[in-house]
Amino acid sequence: MAFENSSPSCAKWRLYCRSVCSLLLLLLCLSHVVSGQIRYTIPEELKKGSLIGNVAQDLGLDVQRLQSGRARIVTRQSIQYTELKADKGILVVNERIDREQLCGDVTPCSFSFEVILENPMELHQITVEIIDINDNSPTFIKDELKFEISESATLGSRFLLASAEDADVGSNGLQKYILTTNDIFGLKQHSSPDGRKYAEMILQKSLDRESQPRISLKLIAVDGGAPHRSGTVNIDITVLDANDNPPVFNQTLYRASVSENALKGTYITTVNASDADSGSNGLVTYRFSNIKEQLADIFHLDERTGSIILVGQVDYEKDKKYEIMIEAMDQGGLTDSSKVLIEIVDVNDNAPVINVMSFSSPVSEDSASGTTVAIINVIDADSEKNGQIICTTDSDLPFKIKSTLTNYYALVTDSSFDRESVSEYNITVRATDKGSPSLSTTTTLRLKISDVNDNAPIFDQINYIAHVTENNTPGMSIFSVKARDNDWNQNARISYFLEKTQINGNPTSSYVSINTETGAIHAVRAFDYEQIKELQLVVKAQDGGSPPLASNVTVKILIQDQNDNPPQVLYPVQTGGSMVAEMVPRSADVGYLVTKVVAVDVDSGQNAWLSYKLQKATDRALFEVGLQNGEIRTIRQVTDKDAVKQRLTVIVEDNGQPSRSATVVVNVAVADSFPEVLSEFTDFPHDKEYNDNLTFYLVLALAVVSFLFITCLVVIISVKIYRWRQSRVLYQSNLPVIPYYPPRYLDTLGTGTLQHVYNYEVCRTTDSRKSDCKFGRAGSQNVLIMDPSSTGTMQRIQSEKSILDEPDSPLEVG
Repeated sequence: MAFENSSPSCAKWRLYCRSVCSLLLLLLCLSHVVSGQIRYTIPEELKKGSLIGNVAQDLGLDVQRLQSGRARIVTRQSIQYTELKADKGILVVNERIDREQLCGDVTPCSFSFEVILENPMELHQITVEIIDINDNSPTFIKDELKFEISESATLGSRFLLASAEDADVGSNGLQKYILTTNDIFGLKQHSSPDGRKYAEMILQKSLDRESQPRISLKLIAVDGGAPHRSGTVNIDITVLDANDNPPVFNQTLYRASVSENALKGTYITTVNASDADSGSNGLVTYRFSNIKEQLADIFHLDERTGSIILVGQVDYEKDKKYEIMIEAMDQGGLTDSSKVLIEIVDVNDNAPVINVMSFSSPVSEDSASGTTVAIINVIDADSEKNGQIICTTDSDLPFKIKSTLTNYYALVTDSSFDRESVSEYNITVRATDKGSPSLSTTTTLRLKISDVNDNAPIFDQINYIAHVTENNTPGMSIFSVKARDNDWNQNARISYFLEKTQINGNPTSSYVSINTETGAIHAVRAFDYEQIKELQLVVKAQDGGSPPLASNVTVKILIQDQNDNPPQVLYPVQTGGSMVAEMVPRSADVGYLVTKVVAVDVDSGQNAWLSYKLQKATDRALFEVGLQNGEIRTIRQVTDKDAVKQRLTVIVEDNGQPSRSATVVVNVAVADSFPEVLSEFTDFPHDKEYNDNLTFYLVLALAVVSFLFITCLVVIISVKIYRWRQSRVLYQSNLPVIPYYPPRYLDTLGTGTLQHVYNYEVCRTTDSRKSDCKFGRAGSQNVLIMDPSSTGTMQRIQSEKSILDEPDSPLEVG
């Protein structure tokens, strides 16, 4: 953007610059660092805060992008002349800009700086060209010019006048000289090859010392500004007596060169002028004409010999050449002038300077190859090859240097990272110039690699097996799982969870819980081995990354049995209101099977090994109990003297530590007929309420039996499967007593209810005196269900076929 008062040529220049910038932008789009160039033209001496241009609009950026990218200006000038208003997207004047102070007589005058944005990185170069205004008047170094001119000076003699200096340039610079009107001297203006204007005073009329020994004139220097500015110097001319030959230089331009590292006293060149006069009028002296003070401290001119010697230090980076006007004067005041052009030869005396403009650390380990890590500016004050830079970095590191704008380099990634292998890089950036010998500078960047959640937790084992004894305390710690994660910080923070699985139709969380921090598994409830023998659950270890990664492991918890269940007597059934008696005929032989005590223990292993003992008996010499099978048999011949009513107390013990037991009372009637039995059992307890409801329960029992008979035909297959399962459970637990199915009994006394159906199996042992336990033997065994107030009896129903007869029973096969 240029101001409206810019000249047409400036507008063309801006159009050209914008075209070049557009081309550069297109070429640089291939780089990961977005860059561009824009150029503004402003006049000097603008007030602070004056608008230079709309940076956001000219760069095609949003104002919010400037703010989010923390746009800032980076300049190499000691004074920051401009300020970027990121919130408005404009560039304004920050300090007074004096074109003469900034550039001197160099045209065009401009300065450049860079605008850097981050996230993502962008680099834009801005050039501001300063247009000169007419704020300086032409000035003369001396307030007065003195000339001594011989009266014999010929017409047309030239007298070099001191040049005026105007800090402005172009049309605002020095344009012409004006000499006050007189009839003796005229004025002739000249321009040197570098465009500098100077004037000579021409003698137009012969001098006459006698009539006019002194002449006073004014020389006016005028610039081309609007309005014009001017400077004046007085010319004082003293007319001397005859010296009619001025000195003459043998060259109009002398060229010389000197190295910038030359020592003081180094000879540079010699100027020479000759004078045709003889004697004192032919003696020529030399002096600098219009030399600046700083040059007088660098070069010395021998006024007699004309030799020029270096007395100070020269620096190519400050001044690349010097132009000096030499004046030769004879004793009569006649002069001639010549120019000496001294060129400074560059020496590679400046090492490159590395400036890290922007550096992004840490860098994510999943950054793509080609990601810009840093923007580096390298400058070398030397010229040509001495100022040409080669920027490199360590070849064994995954980084490379790419050139972007002039003197700018981008440090980009050359491959992917793995923080778990290398978490930090020390990157050495080396800038070397092409001088001889070359100079180099290095700087080290410490780049950290930030972690990405790319590693899932790993358990210490493929699967876990733990043991816990049943009847545990709820909340007790069973054991712990442990996982590790190679990531760092939050990405390596592991939490443990139970997967949503089910155990026996219940959620896993209703059995165990897990500490999310430590992985310790706790029991939520007390376990019962008889209900569940093992828990299989899935534990998930999940890290704290985003998104999180997880892995699973299977945990099997085996429940260990305790002897926490006493034996349960299944037969004979103990009733509350009636007495059940087993009948033994008086003709029974030795070893007669009276009945069998059937018991089970829901524990497993040795905790379920049962033994049967006769604890108390009316006549211990008449009956015995099988230790392993619970069979009650006669051990002698029954006689008429034996009491009809026999009462046996059998204790059933398991093999646990400590052991548990259960007792059962068995009533035995020793008689050949029911009346005999009834007469002996009339003193049994009587339950009035039980007898009163006899009729109702009999009807109910008949209905239930009818229903069971019908439904049995439908569910017979299910019953067989159920029986097989029951046999498998007891078989696997190695129970010494196997349940069997005894007969179903009808209680006809008092209550009238149909007794429950009980399913049992009989364990056949080698010490059994009979090959099998048979129920419902017609006319041989009877069970009496008695009530003292009733004389009714019901014969026991013939027993159903035992489950032992099932061919599919695993015990039968065994």
